[in-house]
Amino acid sequence: MPNMQAAVFLGPNRIALQEKPIPDVGPSDALVRITTTTICGTDVHILKGEYPVAQGLTIGHEPVGIIEKLGKNVTGYREGQRVIAGAICPSFHSYACQDGCASQDGQGHGHGYKPMGGWRFGNTIDGTQAEYVLVPDAQANLAPIPDALTDEQVLMCPDIMSTGFAGAENANIKIGDMVAVFAQGPIGLCATAGARLRGAGLIIAIDGIDERLEIARRMGADATVNFRKVDVVDEVRRITGGRGVDAAIEALGTQGTFESALRVLKPGGTLSSLGVYSSDLRIPLDAFHAGLGDNRIITSLCPGGKERMRRLMRIIESDRLDLGPLVTHRYKLGQIEQAYELFANQRDGVLKVAITP
Repeated sequence: MPNMQAAVFLGPNRIALQEKPIPDVGPSDALVRITTTTICGTDVHILKGEYPVAQGLTIGHEPVGIIEKLGKNVTGYREGQRVIAGAICPSFHSYACQDGCASQDGQGHGHGYKPMGGWRFGNTIDGTQAEYVLVPDAQANLAPIPDALTDEQVLMCPDIMSTGFAGAENANIKIGDMVAVFAQGPIGLCATAGARLRGAGLIIAIDGIDERLEIARRMGADATVNFRKVDVVDEVRRITGGRGVDAAIEALGTQGTFESALRVLKPGGTLSSLGVYSSDLRIPLDAFHAGLGDNRIITSLCPGGKERMRRLMRIIESDRLDLGPLVTHRYKLGQIEQAYELFANQRDGVLKVAITP
């Protein structure tokens, strides 16, 4: 059986390029030759041992590529076709899927529960930082890429764009709402863009890096707040005339940003949490209004499936959003360890890294 190169988790702080067999294709699968992928903040949690995966697993969950081989049950696609698949690749057979929550697919057929729901690539099965990836339930998950779009234009769709947009969608943003988005990394920037597309009347972007705040303005932010220069809660209250925001989106995953997002809400507002937390969260009694503030706290795991991917690519194809500025660095797969070192340490103004085998 021929081999391929793949980035493999070997233990905390150890990810290395190794040879692995190219996967066999089952009846419902598709083998996709990766043309571009990337590193996610969740991959860094894996690297640091903060999120558990099996040793020997191929990491990565953001595939852009070309169909190499199709399972016999997969119809409507052809070998050689450019496709993406969501980071969450639901089966649509499970109880969770049929109850309308495809991202919480569990183990696929209702037999137990796996943390992080339907997230399989780089979590429970081999992922996308490799020359090839096996896409399960391909009929439900392969999304053809429009000819006019490049790999880098659709690279954010499988996870970052879907997650950021989910944060805005689940924040219940109405036309004219005031929204605060905490952290302007790739997911926060997509949440900012999502809030704009949802019709928010005032979007406040919060970060500690002025360059990211400038990109946030290009993504739709009306006001920016550098937390290193002012008290964020006081400044958001000032900007909103003391009213507080209708929705706060937390896109970093720390106690501090979660707590600040709760404190800037108006009574009856929504905290939409997108961060991956590596320790227990605490809810301060005063910020929670002793449970009497009519606030809502909701978490989101990025929606997947071919229809979600089609919708996201349509936003890009129609020129409603340009995510090109998010790709700041480019590496070959053979340089994956250098790419991780750069991304994990957030050096050189990195936002997202494009990795090509």
